[in-house]
Amino acid sequence: MKKVILSSILMLALSVSFVSCREAADKAKDATEAAEDAGEVMGDAAEGALDKAGEAVDAAKEASSDAMDAAGNAVDAVKEAGSDVKDAAEDAVDQAKDAANDVKEKVKN
Repeated sequence: MKKVILSSILMLALSVSFVSCREAADKAKDATEAAEDAGEVMGDAAEGALDKAGEAVDAAKEASSDAMDAAGNAVDAVKEAGSDVKDAAEDAVDQAKDAANDVKEKVKN
């Protein structure tokens, strides 16, 4: 009778141990899958962040290029305006000389 009871207890203990180990293995597998999923999500997030950073750098390059072009155009406009002022001043000097010469000739006559 002792052997039957002890054998039954031993079989019950072994079956609980195996079921318990199987559950632990399933939990470990689930945890591994969850970690893989989290890794994929983090990888996607990092890739998205890198893409956004690249787009920001491209936009900054384009903006600085546009600013450089605008500055170059402003310099050209200032040069042209300076040239126009110089030409106008030369014309005014020439007109003043002509007027002075006309006055000089009228005084002589």
